[in-house]
This record gives sequence, C-alpha cells and structure tokens, in this order.
Amino acid sequence: MQNTIIKNISIVNEGSTTVGDVLIRNGRIEKIAPQIGETGREIDGTGKHLLPGVIDDQVHFREPGLTHKADIRHEARAAVAGGTTSFMEMPNTKPEAVTQERLEEKYDIAARTSLANYSFFMGVANDNAEEVLKTNAKKDRVCGVKIFMGSSTGNMLVDNFLTLEKIFGGTELLIATHCEDEKIIRHNMEEFKKAKGDQLTAADHPLIRNEEACFESSLVAVQFAMKHNSRLHILHISTEKELQLFSNMKPLSEKRITAEVCVHHLWFSADDYAQYGNLIKCNPAIKAASNREALWKGLLDDRLDIIATDHAPHTWDEKQQPYLQAPSGVPLVQHSLLMMLEQVKAGRFTIEQLVRKMSHAPAECFRIRERGFLREGYWADAVIVDLNAATNVSKDNIYYKCGWSPFEGHAFPAAVTHTFVSGHLAYENGTFNEQQCGQRLLFNA
Repeated sequence: MQNTIIKNISIVNEGSTTVGDVLIRNGRIEKIAPQIGETGREIDGTGKHLLPGVIDDQVHFREPGLTHKADIRHEARAAVAGGTTSFMEMPNTKPEAVTQERLEEKYDIAARTSLANYSFFMGVANDNAEEVLKTNAKKDRVCGVKIFMGSSTGNMLVDNFLTLEKIFGGTELLIATHCEDEKIIRHNMEEFKKAKGDQLTAADHPLIRNEEACFESSLVAVQFAMKHNSRLHILHISTEKELQLFSNMKPLSEKRITAEVCVHHLWFSADDYAQYGNLIKCNPAIKAASNREALWKGLLDDRLDIIATDHAPHTWDEKQQPYLQAPSGVPLVQHSLLMMLEQVKAGRFTIEQLVRKMSHAPAECFRIRERGFLREGYWADAVIVDLNAATNVSKDNIYYKCGWSPFEGHAFPAAVTHTFVSGHLAYENGTFNEQQCGQRLLFNA
C-alpha cells in the first residue's frame, strides 16, 4: 500500500485543532507532526480539516432479503462518500439475523462488498434467548445485541419479560434497544383511526407514536439494565422526557447506560411534515420542536453520548403511498456529517464537539479497537472536509440504492473531499476506489 502524507491540514482530534502533517503507512497512522519529510502520495490539506472517520452505530442496509431498496455495497459506498468509515448494522433484514449462522452470513457479504468497516448486531426475538447468549463467545467480534422493545418488522418485537430477563441477565455484550411502547402506540392508533379514518397523514405520526410511548419503554429498559448491571445503549432518543433517564455524572468510559441521538431528530421537527410528509416518517417519530431543542441541550451536556443516523432507506414508490401504508425510515448516512457540519457553521456546537460525538464516543462506548481517533498506531480511518466549499445534493450525486434523499435541492456549506478507510483512499472528490474492502471491527471485551 502506498504511503500517503497529508500536508498542512487542520487536524481535529480529542478536543483540539492543530495544523500539521499526517503520515499514513500500511493502513495506519504512523506519524502526526508539524512537518513530515517522507515521500509518497502527497495531499495538500491547506485550508481543509482532517477528522477521524465517522462511526455510525445504527444503520439498516437491508441485506439480505430487502435488496430492492438497499444493499451493503451501495449503502457502504454512500457512507464513505459522506465521511462515515465504520458502521454497525441492524438485524431486521429478511431473514432476520436471529441465529449465529445468519449473523455470520452478513459478515461474509460485507467482507466481499463493503467499502466501509463493518459490524452487525445479533438480533433478539421472543424465542431465541439461548441462541443470543452464544454471542458471548464472539464479544470481541460482534458490536452488540439488538432488542426491539417496541415496533419492529417481522418477528422481532420482544415483549416477553422472561426473554428480556435472560438477555439482560446473561449477555456479556452491549445491549442496544429501540424503545417505544407498543400498547400505547396501538391505543393511540385506534383513537386516531376512529377520529380520522383513512385521512391520517404523516403529521399525525408524532401524536400516535408519542412522547409517552418512548418514555415508558425506555424506562423499562433502564430498569432491566440497573437490575442486572447490563451495558445498555438506548438508540434514537427523540423526546425531552427521556433525558431524565440519563446521567452526565460519569465519563462515558464508566457509564453502564448510554444514549444515542440521530441527526434527523436534531435537524427536523414536527413542523416539517407539511413540507416532507412521509419522506421523514420514521420510528421513533420526529416530534414537536421543543423536543429538538431539548435534545441539543442533552447532547451538549453529555446526557446524550453519540450522534448516529438510523439510516433506513425505502424506495420512492413505497414512500409515496398513503400514510398508513408508507414505511418508516429515512436514508441519511451519506449526509450525516454534512448535516452536522452545517450546525457547526451555524454555531450550534464546535467541530471538536462534532468529532467527539460522531467518532470518539462511538469508539469509546462500543470499545472499538484502534479506531475513532487520529492517533499514531491507530488504523487510518479519516476524512478530509472543506468548510469553504458547498455540496449541492441532487439525483446525480446520491449514492443510495433507493436513489433519493430528503435533502435533494439543499446546499450544504461544506464538502467531503477524501475518505480513508483502514488507510485505503476509498473516496476522492466524487470517485470511488473499490480495490480494497473495509475491515470487520474488533472490540475490547
């Protein structure tokens, strides 16, 4: 592999930004210094920023079984184009990843096709607790187990308390949960159908899948985790009320209960259904703007630990159906870093805080080996961004297999110019190099 020297670039890492050079050799960061005299492929970083690659702890890449709307190759390319170098993918594919064999099949697909580094969650169903606990033997090679404690596709809604007791009490891996109370949601849906019949629209979504449904389910998850001292990570927090369940009294490395917020809950509010309709229909729902403001506060005071996407593509035609038929989920992984860089430029938070929440914190929370930071000896997962350029989103530069984004027509005030994955220059100014795939993420047990 050719040496790469990135010259005179603003290096954003571990709370500070310094100008210097970075040498990448044999897939790793060999040296970071004010000046490096080595020879090799040279990239002029003048006026640009070097960030650790984004680690997205929640994506749905739909393979196997749902590949008409997404697959690992296409979504990983889109991720890399957007500066995401590692992803952790969810088990609700078809068939679901609820056996060890199905889980390893997904790793095999990624090893052949994923431009980004990868890991996959083991899925929990009401009847597979013993199979899930076999994952303890792979805790250095699997990111965690996933429990849908609320709405899900297929057979993955887990509402059997005996199963939950077995998983929370027996797994040695991080437990990631989707928390929405199904009984509350069903009751709300019945009431709304009585009142509006088939006239329901996306604007009703946050009222049906309301704050109470999220809070009650998250509370149950926290109670299970506290009882068993489990490592619990609650995904896509969307309400102000849930913030009371999380603490900032300990550093992330010492927390047993952690939380994620997604870019769309930081960007959109219920006011945006008028413009976007089903295109931003997702679970948990995008809610009233007061929740968005509270989520930003919780992110900045460290009650919320990680920024992710919950990238969940569907076809355009599927999204054009009436509200009740249109599936939930938004394609986001290509634009998540740009979304947050726009918030940096708007003064919401600093670029150092962005890097902490999108790169450092996922690596720390999931105990990922040698990634998530720009450190000598670590794998060279890195992205060069130009804060003086613009990215105009159009059909021509959307890399998702579904071919659409809610950001079509939007101009982000920044651009991703280069993405390195394990030292491989996988993306450069609109061009992919797929000669080398990403690596399976490894974890410190």
